[in-house]
Amino acid sequence: QVQLVESGGGLVQAGGSVRLSCTTSGSIFSFDVMAWYRQVAGNERELVARVTSGGTTNYADSAKGRFTISRDNAKNTVFLQMNDLKPEDTGVYFCNAQVFSGRRTYWGRGTQVTVSS
Repeated sequence: QVQLVESGGGLVQAGGSVRLSCTTSGSIFSFDVMAWYRQVAGNERELVARVTSGGTTNYADSAKGRFTISRDNAKNTVFLQMNDLKPEDTGVYFCNAQVFSGRRTYWGRGTQVTVSS
């Protein structure tokens, strides 16, 4: 069974930085897309950033210029470096992995990021 384990969340002041990590239980090459989503209480999860197996990245408009998604294939880990954080970045960040064949998708349990003003 695929497991995604996130780490790196916490409390940070506005303008600060946080790096989230997501390690997969299997080879990261098994997944076509790795992504980070954010969820605020009462709202649906929204895409923050994604990276394909080929290295193509996409970002939400709110993340462009501040966040960077990357992957370390040797460590089966995907990162989200978040800089210049704002209070509106607060939420639970979920790691997501997708396999196009069979339309399989997997989620981590999430990690809380709180940005204080």
